[in-house]
Amino acid sequence: MERRELLITGAAALSIGSRRILGANDRVRVGLIGLGGRGNAHLGSYLQIPGSQLAAICDVNQAARERANARITKAGQEKAVEFGDMRKLFESKDIDAVSMATPNHWHALGAIWAMQAGKDTYCEKPASHNPFESKQMIAAARKYGRMCQIGSQSRSTPHVIAAIQDLKDGAIGKIYLAKGLCYKRRKSIGKKPDGPVPPGLNWDQFLGPAPMRPFNELRFAYNWHWFWDTGNGDLGNQGVHQMDIARWGMGVANDHSGLKAVSSTGGMYAYDDMQETPNTQYASFHYGDREITFEVRGVLTGGEGTLGAGPRATNAVGNLFYGVDGWMELDGSGYRIYKGENNEVVKNVKAERGQDGTVRHMENFLAAVKSRDHKSLNAEIEIGGAAADFCHFANIAYRTGKRLNFNSKTQTFDDLAANKMLTRPYRAPYIVPAKV
Repeated sequence: MERRELLITGAAALSIGSRRILGANDRVRVGLIGLGGRGNAHLGSYLQIPGSQLAAICDVNQAARERANARITKAGQEKAVEFGDMRKLFESKDIDAVSMATPNHWHALGAIWAMQAGKDTYCEKPASHNPFESKQMIAAARKYGRMCQIGSQSRSTPHVIAAIQDLKDGAIGKIYLAKGLCYKRRKSIGKKPDGPVPPGLNWDQFLGPAPMRPFNELRFAYNWHWFWDTGNGDLGNQGVHQMDIARWGMGVANDHSGLKAVSSTGGMYAYDDMQETPNTQYASFHYGDREITFEVRGVLTGGEGTLGAGPRATNAVGNLFYGVDGWMELDGSGYRIYKGENNEVVKNVKAERGQDGTVRHMENFLAAVKSRDHKSLNAEIEIGGAAADFCHFANIAYRTGKRLNFNSKTQTFDDLAANKMLTRPYRAPYIVPAKV
């Protein structure tokens, strides 16, 4: 085996059978990786779940680890073991599962390493940074028998589940168009010069699989979303939730069978700054007799339907479904069904108040960790990977500037430049393996 495929020293060779067998009442010992904004949300969610223990935390930033442990001990749990390198965490036999809240470019490699080490994995959305990574994550989950839940918490949200069931039951007739909206206000990030790496930050490990770049504050701390090396734009950030719902409601296959072509246009409009990904983007996925479309707008905009309505509204994030008998709009507040020529409201369902969707989603994950049934996961890697792929396909079409015909048998496009973007060059030793 080549050195680049030896992903972890020691951890990949751990015997899965050596892990303790969890009973229904056992606490799942979780290692949390990535302690930025979303990582801290993970931390707060696990602290609300009686069946979990935050036994380890990992981040390339020492200050982030210290802040996280302060929250853990304040909540009454034991201080978590701290790691600066996730590979060391994976070697620990005291961890049952990991929760990946790293930047996008680390999701796949971190999850594969974890599963090779016998850890069940909850991985933030988007599942992957490119389509090749989605395939390798699925392969790792199957080979090592691991649970791999993607953080598409809408899959565990009651009113979204009810809305999709109504669509399946024919509430608006045959659906010919599903649309996702990510009209989320994003102000200019500006420009900043490169500078020295801050004390306590391991910049090499932060970049990981991405190319080595000089440290720049704008490539760190959330703004990494807007650079192709590390992020996927708002389509792969907020938008992947609505992309997942659009695909779910339309009922398309996770292996992309039936998909014929992808197109995407847009640009980085209004601002002169360092952002690389578009702040305005339109994407279309063609199935011949039906279509999925998606729009991203980060500059000032109105809403659509009643999504984002009101004089003070700045965001419209949700989904629209159009059928031969009517249409549905769905967002965080609930869903509405309109029927007939007079656009009559025939159903108006408001979202439940109470438990956070991420908590429900993590509870579903922890239950599967105990049951060992990956089919019980609400957003198993095949589902989450498919939603991420659609974001990647759209970004590939945008970056090539072409309408791309898709071959579902080979999972490739009719364009050489586009096919090169189905994966990426990896920086050693942070290489997503060709064979997991």
